[in-house]
Amino acid sequence: MSSRPSSRPAGDAVLRRALAAGVPLALGAAVVGPSAPAVAASSGAAPGGPGTHATWEPADKHGFGTAIGTGTHSPVWFTLRQGGLSEVFYPDLGTPALRSLHFVVTDARTGTASTAVPTTTRQADSRSLRYTQVSTSAGHWRLTTQYVTDAARASVVVSLRLDSLDRRTYSVFAVADPALGDDGDDDSARVGGGSLTAYDSSSALALEASGGFSARTAGYAGTRSDGALDLADGRLDSAYATAGKGDVAVTGRLHVDGRSRRTATLALGFGATRSAALAVAGRSLAQGFAAAATAYDRGWHAYLSGLSGVPAAASSLRNEYLTSVMVLAASEDKEHPGAFVASPTAPWAWGLGIKGLSQPSEAYHLVWSRDLYQIATALLAAGDKAAAGRALDFLLSTQQKSDGSFPQNSRVDGTPEWGGLQLDEIGLPLVLAWQLGRTDARTMAKVKAAADFLLSYKDKDTGLAAPWSPQERWENQAGYSPATIAAEVAGLVCAADLARRAGDTADADRWMATAKSWQAALAGWTVTTTGPYSSQAYFLRLTKDGKPDAGTTYNVGDGGPTLDQRAVVDPSFLDVVRLGLVSASDPVVQNTVKVVDDRLAVSTPYGLLWHRFTGDGYGETRTGGPWTITKPRTGTTSGRAWPIFAGERGEYELLAGDPKRAAQRLRTMADTANDGGLIAEQVWDGRAPSGTGGRRTGEGTTSATPLVWSHAQFVRLAVSLQAGTPVERPSVVSCTFLQQGC
Repeated sequence: MSSRPSSRPAGDAVLRRALAAGVPLALGAAVVGPSAPAVAASSGAAPGGPGTHATWEPADKHGFGTAIGTGTHSPVWFTLRQGGLSEVFYPDLGTPALRSLHFVVTDARTGTASTAVPTTTRQADSRSLRYTQVSTSAGHWRLTTQYVTDAARASVVVSLRLDSLDRRTYSVFAVADPALGDDGDDDSARVGGGSLTAYDSSSALALEASGGFSARTAGYAGTRSDGALDLADGRLDSAYATAGKGDVAVTGRLHVDGRSRRTATLALGFGATRSAALAVAGRSLAQGFAAAATAYDRGWHAYLSGLSGVPAAASSLRNEYLTSVMVLAASEDKEHPGAFVASPTAPWAWGLGIKGLSQPSEAYHLVWSRDLYQIATALLAAGDKAAAGRALDFLLSTQQKSDGSFPQNSRVDGTPEWGGLQLDEIGLPLVLAWQLGRTDARTMAKVKAAADFLLSYKDKDTGLAAPWSPQERWENQAGYSPATIAAEVAGLVCAADLARRAGDTADADRWMATAKSWQAALAGWTVTTTGPYSSQAYFLRLTKDGKPDAGTTYNVGDGGPTLDQRAVVDPSFLDVVRLGLVSASDPVVQNTVKVVDDRLAVSTPYGLLWHRFTGDGYGETRTGGPWTITKPRTGTTSGRAWPIFAGERGEYELLAGDPKRAAQRLRTMADTANDGGLIAEQVWDGRAPSGTGGRRTGEGTTSATPLVWSHAQFVRLAVSLQAGTPVERPSVVSCTFLQQGC
């Protein structure tokens, strides 16, 4: 695991609010300012409503945790950025309920404020998702915080310690920005009685601290009544009792001075009502941090003890392996078993509430059939067969009764959300069913419906039939995709084998015959001999028309260029090898590897990484701004390199007889992890703009971090290295087409 500290300063939320409101901040090495004098009891309603439009914190998290284990009753998940808590989810993993909780330190002698406080994040226990954050104002003070969730109730418990390094007396303020029910624009706030609370029509939160708060106020985010902005001069001048409806914030001063009073405990409780949230916070606070941390760690220790252990091939990367396994497990919703989300983040436009998108935060908080397959196979490899089974059961529960397809994605309760159709997401659940050996009647009925859907699918607009897919792996193109066809063929072969075991030879024969015909036609649909990158044949990202030697053009999506389909390649073609349709020694495969490396590989200090496809525009702008929907051919945004491709290349290299290089890919993935051990969706690719906090090539962008798929790929490659072959590969497929693994 990477142990490098982040150079990104704490308190980003304060800076963004100040800039939006026009409040000047003097930047320096410390957060300093006059200690707030005694403030009168909070009273009256705050001005400035409804406040700014609520957004979510950037997606580059450095911590992600929740309680786990038998007897856990904690429907709460937390994330960390370098300034403290970012999104907290309640009552399920599809519903963020808090935008941020951060701390502001002030001092009695000076009158400036700053957000430039370096912060590091680390796991306090390598076998638990308990984190310690340390923020240091060089020569002045050091703030240390730890975070867990209460295993017995819906709350986050925080341990805080402030140490004065220069013998001055300091004050610490907690600033919470609620966003209950996945909507920060309709909350109300109330302070008093030693508590800070917020609520909307369906849920509430309460923040309590040991010793209470010596000063407190409610206000509207981004306005002069916002405590974060009020503290810009080091003083908390406001003392409002209520705020709402709108984008509210609550602020309270802790009984901590850095000298005689150094520690405090905070509990952030959630409930259906304000009184329920207060009760939860009060009980967690009474229990204390030490007891909460002990129970939290115990749950994670027990979970890991029930798995297969760290593969010997990954022993030097033990901490990253354990972190990755825990990230996978933490990504499952507790009310809806088997619903593993893609990421506990809302990157870029998804977090900014851009009109034209779906629910502002939801894209990565949804369950995607493809991502769920990746997660389930990794959990199965790690020894958690029960979790993989729950994932399959969840998928089967979402199957559409009308035609046997699976939704492009769904909410954690199984409700389909987006309306797209991706045929790899129909085939992969069939592969997972085979890997789990499921031949029970209920499963087989679902397998039959999905397999028959693949055989009968025809697009109503174009008249094209499967394996042509309305969308491929990256959701923005229709066509004949090698990766999608590989999933479809593997799914049909696995379904046929399950059917034979269940005594259904007629269906088995139909599905196998189609799988063989598609595998035989694969090159004719997707391999070009007239492309610009090589005089030898190579696989394309996809063809729009099944004619890979034709100069058909299409726009690659996400603001990218319009290109000849023969000029667009994608590392995803390796699915044809990993899933067993084509040999790793096939000349076309080997030549495509060279083409992909030439066109898409990125050299980083940690090893090679790859872009998704030629001209990809899914990433930050050239100046580091967030991705958003852009017009075709504008090149406004640029997709960077993806760590998952290092893992997929490693699986291929195992099949190609190069385990040493495959092991290097595993280390590359680990080295891209941040100081909290989290692996991003994308990393900087040599085009990191100025103002990105000093980040360098190979370090995570502000893309979804953690991307659970990234951690799944890391775990699966680690176990595959130990096994000497990709554990994901269904032997029945490689036996059918390659006479391998029979």
